[in-house]
Amino acid sequence: MTDKKQLKARIRARMAKTGERYSTARAHLVGVAPTDHGWTLRGGQDPESAALAKQLGLDEALVFGISGGIGAGYILWEFSHGPVLTLAFTSRWQRIAEPSRRAAERLGFTLNEQTGGAKTATRRLKENLDAGRPVMVWPDWFNIGYWNAPPTLDGHGGHAVLAYAIDGDRVHLDDRNHSPLTVPIDDFERACARVGSYKNLALTVDGEVDPARIAPAVQTGIEDVVELLSQRSDSFSLPAWRKWSRMMTDQRNKKAWPRVFADGGLLNALASVWEGIEPAGMTGGNHRGLFADFLDQAAGILDRPALGEEAERWREIGGMWHGLAEAAFPADIPVVARIRELVETISTAVGDGDAGRETCAKAAEELWELRLREPFPEAEAVFADMGARIAEIHTAETAAVGILESATKL
Repeated sequence: MTDKKQLKARIRARMAKTGERYSTARAHLVGVAPTDHGWTLRGGQDPESAALAKQLGLDEALVFGISGGIGAGYILWEFSHGPVLTLAFTSRWQRIAEPSRRAAERLGFTLNEQTGGAKTATRRLKENLDAGRPVMVWPDWFNIGYWNAPPTLDGHGGHAVLAYAIDGDRVHLDDRNHSPLTVPIDDFERACARVGSYKNLALTVDGEVDPARIAPAVQTGIEDVVELLSQRSDSFSLPAWRKWSRMMTDQRNKKAWPRVFADGGLLNALASVWEGIEPAGMTGGNHRGLFADFLDQAAGILDRPALGEEAERWREIGGMWHGLAEAAFPADIPVVARIRELVETISTAVGDGDAGRETCAKAAEELWELRLREPFPEAEAVFADMGARIAEIHTAETAAVGILESATKL
């Protein structure tokens, strides 16, 4: 028991330092890097950048920055089953596959996009895998099964994963896991076809990266971050944080948290805040640390030491996000501590692939029972604290983008 506690402490320390997901940090510490059907399972942080980097043989942070890097997004949806919070931290998150398209344009490889009906999609999947080409897809979280998402998330979408093999009636997937993870092909087909706007979208990579294009691509990636985060959109750029800050305490706006959550659902929303910011859930966290790693590399590639200084600035901002997550979902509340533990259990179990399936299912059943039914105490004080912290983050990121723009021109 003591050894397990010590390992967990080391894992969390590494997560805080690197921004890695729990399963990835754990795998690094225990030295796991298995190969399945000739494919090496290396984990990762951002789903799409990790998937693309593995196909290109490049570092994930480098691909993340070249693809567009960080972004900002806040939307509070209201459905018949209750409010659902969307937080986003990557570039152009609302446009499926756009980061990969930009990476292809900047690095000179070919990105093949395919869509179609289920039978056509499965035929093409098998053809690509037989030819040794992994296939990037966006399966719906609920329908893919292994995340054990609740029915309330049916059709809400999902993130990029790689299919790299078919064995019998099961598809082998790389979702930043470290042991073989498979799903029945029927579940795979249903999950990939669930969301109409990108139904059965599949991407494959042809060709190689032109080394001569890496430095210009790095420069363009930084410029892209500055351009995107300088826009005025309060849903898809930095003003989203300012809007979110105001919504935490506004008593009049119908989208303000005191009004939206007056009748319940707050615990689930705050769990979404914590899970979205921290590298413990499905999508990998706020990615400010990953962007900092990119800037460190950019400083050397472009011979601009000032970018290394900006990397530290973004790591500090990542610490501010961590502080917000802790304030929003403090572990000294028993139900919160349990939810956080269950999220980490699920992340680890998915990382363990098929071997963790039973553990994941049990943890998810308890997790969603707690998230969807338990009340949350002291909401007013939490709202005020969160609002102030989000405002500080907005100010810090706005200033950092301005400084980054200057650093790119040195």
